[in-house]
Amino acid sequence: MGALGVLACGGDSASEVQPQVPIIAFTTTISLLDQQNTALRFDNGVQYVDGGVKGTKGLIVVRQKAGSYLAFDRTCPYQPTSACATVSIDPSRLFFRDTCCTSQFSLQGQVQGGPSRYALRQYATSLSGNLLTISN
Repeated sequence: MGALGVLACGGDSASEVQPQVPIIAFTTTISLLDQQNTALRFDNGVQYVDGGVKGTKGLIVVRQKAGSYLAFDRTCPYQPTSACATVSIDPSRLFFRDTCCTSQFSLQGQVQGGPSRYALRQYATSLSGNLLTISN
């Protein structure tokens, strides 16, 4: 009965609760000196990281500026259980997009367009020397 009340409070079908990106505890560390992570040596550089996180579609790491990094789940928050709900950097390198649902997200993970109403799931980052740790 409570779930029906939540759906009814929204007033229209667009307010229905979307499934959430799964919350999975993990910690992964990447070396910024590693050849495969060279994009993270430059401002607005973007790198995909597998991270060995089972159940997710991987991570996207963005270097905002020296010493400042953001990490997001690659699972699109719009219909995250869909096999094709994977976010990638757009060829323009100015935003992320999910080609399946056409949702677009800023390099800070915020919704810019498409059907998604939710930002990308963001993870904690910490830098120690040349090692970047990403965790949930």
